[in-house]
Amino acid sequence: MRMSPQIRWLPDGKRLHLNDGPMDLILQAFGNEHQVQMAYREAAARFVTVLDELCAELTLLRKPMCLDSTWPSGGVARRMASGVAPFAKRCFITPMAAVAGAVAEEILDTMTSVAQLDRAYVNDGGDIAFHLGSGQQLVAGMIERPDRPSLLATVTLRFDQPGRGLATSGWRGRSFSLGIADAVTVLARSASVADAAATVIANAVNLPGHPGIVRKPACELAPDSDLGDIPVTCSVSKLAEAEIADALDSGMRVAEELLASDLIASVALSLQGHLRIVGSSPDRLVHSEARSLVHA
Repeated sequence: MRMSPQIRWLPDGKRLHLNDGPMDLILQAFGNEHQVQMAYREAAARFVTVLDELCAELTLLRKPMCLDSTWPSGGVARRMASGVAPFAKRCFITPMAAVAGAVAEEILDTMTSVAQLDRAYVNDGGDIAFHLGSGQQLVAGMIERPDRPSLLATVTLRFDQPGRGLATSGWRGRSFSLGIADAVTVLARSASVADAAATVIANAVNLPGHPGIVRKPACELAPDSDLGDIPVTCSVSKLAEAEIADALDSGMRVAEELLASDLIASVALSLQGHLRIVGSSPDRLVHSEARSLVHA
């Protein structure tokens, strides 16, 4: 039996935690207290409807996105389709590649539609949608590995910059990846586009046929995966410096194409202690002497 959605304050009393099955959100709003509380109430009310809404169209959302695809009807589902649509001609991708970012977007837009907020963010498992009023900014942390605490850098998100979504993908994360990146973090105009772009770039950080990379069909690991029998990465052995460079180069080529197409604002790619940054770089990097840092 499915549990009811869980809505509670975190211990600091400032951040709201929303959980329903696979959706795990943390959100915070800043501004006039009455407006902030109004935003929180509306976010909670919308959140409890999202999972059932998505489940009603799940079959469609697991199908590959094509230019002539039937579009879903639900609000979050349409955000998912919109987020992956720019990548449909490039590679295999389904709307599920943007689900976390789209959920974060939907909840944030619900908040800002009813309240005047100085700034706000909705973090769905590391995929973040944020709102910034005039002159406002937020600082977000970037991680080296999604499977453990590993602050890699911070990035300041400003009102006068176009990016409003931050997302991370990689083979160590909660979703499957075709590539071997430990983490790929993307800043884009929306959280759904950032989510999809991070998936595409992370898939491209790869060494096809390498004997030290273990892959299994996605359906063997999760029978209902939208990736079907496509092999996904399960483990990656210690790589040589040249191999790391080759894999990152492959991801960089895709990242640079997306940057040139104005689909993303910036991206950081991390693999076994090596980092590449494309586009505007974070304000502060926290790294050891062993990590190589390359700006492009």
